[in-house]
Amino acid sequence: MIQSILSKIAEGQRFLVTSHEGPDGDAIGSTLAFALLLREMGKDVVAFNGDGVPQDFAFLPGAETLVRELGDESGFDTGFVLDAGELKRAGNDLGERCKSLVNIDHHPYSESFGEINFVDEEASATGVLIYRIAKAAGHPISEAVALCIYTAILSDTGSFRYSNSNPEAFRVAAEMVEVGVDPWTVASGLYESQDEKRLNLLARALSTLTLSSCRRYASVSVTLGMMEEVGAGAEFTDGFVNYPRSIRGVEVALFFRQIESDAYKIGFRSKGRINVGSLAHDLGGGGHHNAAGAVVRGSLEDVRNTVFSRLLVLLD
Repeated sequence: MIQSILSKIAEGQRFLVTSHEGPDGDAIGSTLAFALLLREMGKDVVAFNGDGVPQDFAFLPGAETLVRELGDESGFDTGFVLDAGELKRAGNDLGERCKSLVNIDHHPYSESFGEINFVDEEASATGVLIYRIAKAAGHPISEAVALCIYTAILSDTGSFRYSNSNPEAFRVAAEMVEVGVDPWTVASGLYESQDEKRLNLLARALSTLTLSSCRRYASVSVTLGMMEEVGAGAEFTDGFVNYPRSIRGVEVALFFRQIESDAYKIGFRSKGRINVGSLAHDLGGGGHHNAAGAVVRGSLEDVRNTVFSRLLVLLD
């Protein structure tokens, strides 16, 4: 599989690298890492994401080169779609802009939309798959690429707290530190440089904290009105789901974020036993055993009732 990807790189010159909407650290880290790697190989690369780079990851090398619009750009030799799960999360029109697509992902149920589908559910992050490609290519990993890969892994493993923190994740992270990555630089960028708008929004979200009567699941919510009130966008809500997750005894945490008047994006987090990826998939979304998401239409009350009733079946 990797050799097929290397052949695509060798044969082409102009590439598109993108990831899913509402990008997280793995999506942005792996996109920038791969774009930088290809440029170091002498290739022409456009790094794209319709939602741009979240402020928390603006410190990453190459962040300033990522574009939010493609305009009439087309004719790419290959489009590399990273960490997306399904093509629509990156853009259904990508197939028209690229002569071929390559899907690089680690999500269960990943859609086989690429000419090549490099999917490994055992990988802790898509950034690990970019590392594997770089190593197979025999290309030295620069400090800039290493910083992006390290951030991708750190982000998707919850700073090595989640169950996907496997030995490979630690080995690759250690190698990136040996290349020159300063762990404090990443930790500072992610956790010690918060905008006060985020804290104001978090305060409002925590006021919605709900703990089930069985005390096995808990949730928080953010509405469009809350975000407008504090002048904060959706990018400021990253990590909110971890607060209900941290409650002693809670097995599943949920974060309901309003995206339209009658639609909510739900983030699920499990502490291990409950497969929230399966739950999200049943709701039309996707993700991993311990971390997943979906969009459900309806009022907040209706959406919560729908999701909680399905969750109770899993808990039973």
